[in-house]
Amino acid sequence: MIFRLAKATMLISSILLVVVPALAHRRDSPRVVVTSRRGLVERTALGLVSIAFLLTLIWIVFPILSFANYRLHPVAFLVGSVGLGFGIWLLYRSHADLGDSWSITLEVREKHELRTSGIYGSIRHPMYAALLLYAVGQALVLPNWLVGPSYLVSILSLVASRLKAEERMMVQEFGARYEAYVAQTKRLVPRVW
Repeated sequence: MIFRLAKATMLISSILLVVVPALAHRRDSPRVVVTSRRGLVERTALGLVSIAFLLTLIWIVFPILSFANYRLHPVAFLVGSVGLGFGIWLLYRSHADLGDSWSITLEVREKHELRTSGIYGSIRHPMYAALLLYAVGQALVLPNWLVGPSYLVSILSLVASRLKAEERMMVQEFGARYEAYVAQTKRLVPRVW
């Protein structure tokens, strides 16, 4: 029973992971890219995230990866579900507050604005925090030694490859304004780090 519940939870969460950003940006108009940092590392990290996402869908639909399944504990399921839910909420809040300054890759677009209010008033990288929370939730909810932690590993590689590069790009774009913002906020966890 809990195994089916885990599959249903992961299916709904996976759909929301795609739909939430789309809903937040449905009114945005495309803008010209001014600065781009799309390199091999960026493409590789995004590729790993895509593979991990696809592995989750494969696990939900096909039994091919069932060799790595294990018995799911109800407490892990509940804690993981909270992580998934809070991660999705934070992802929505991040996208809604960022507006049309969002991009899937490291780039600055025409009329790019520095957001320092809403969730961005507490942390500089709430989308990364949201994806990390979601990924921890998946690792707890999805009872498979291979697929469960795959999204967490891929998100950790994405965050590790992007965090400092994104902040350097923002300093180049916004200068002292961004440096003042850095002094007032934490990267991923409010008041901690």
